Amino acid sequence: MASTKNFSLPLSRKLLPLAFLASAVLSAGPAPLAAQEARISPHETVSTVVGGNRVTIVYGRPYTKDPKTGAPRKIWGGLVPYGKVWRTGADEATLFITQQAIVLGGTPVPAGAYSLFTEPQADGTAALILNRQIGQWGEEYDPARDFARIALTKGELDAPADQFTIALGKHSGGGGIVRLRWETTEYTVPFNVAK
Repeated sequence: MASTKNFSLPLSRKLLPLAFLASAVLSAGPAPLAAQEARISPHETVSTVVGGNRVTIVYGRPYTKDPKTGAPRKIWGGLVPYGKVWRTGADEATLFITQQAIVLGGTPVPAGAYSLFTEPQADGTAALILNRQIGQWGEEYDPARDFARIALTKGELDAPADQFTIALGKHSGGGGIVRLRWETTEYTVPFNVAK
């Protein structure tokens, strides 16, 4: 489970994450008209501190069941097609923020804000895409703005996840881990603070 513990820091240090997020979102410019549509899926913010660095993800959490009909949907290879870029959630593009430089799945990532996309394949492999454009409606994707594509590791969940979930945690090596869970599948990628 993500850590949300508030440490005893001076007020200016406590406000830094909020100021950083606001500055990142505001620098993206006004939200497109599509992003102002009514949201169907609930939204969540998850955050953790690893090695003194806070990583935050803001995303929409769609359900396995169709919101209009209640009918079950096939997720991987259905709602989330193989070989195509997916917004990694619902509604606006998923926002990934790191306050310090990190190494995500072996790839150095400078401090900043990125949109997260995912591209799963039928063979079980998948790439997590960090894109420099933020604030767009989730289906708006410009591959020219990609910062990196990072391989994800696929696993099977013990119990099905009815709602798409992103979890941030710590792994045994002292770093962090990003977990994407939906249906019976979990994709993971580790991260550490850059040295």
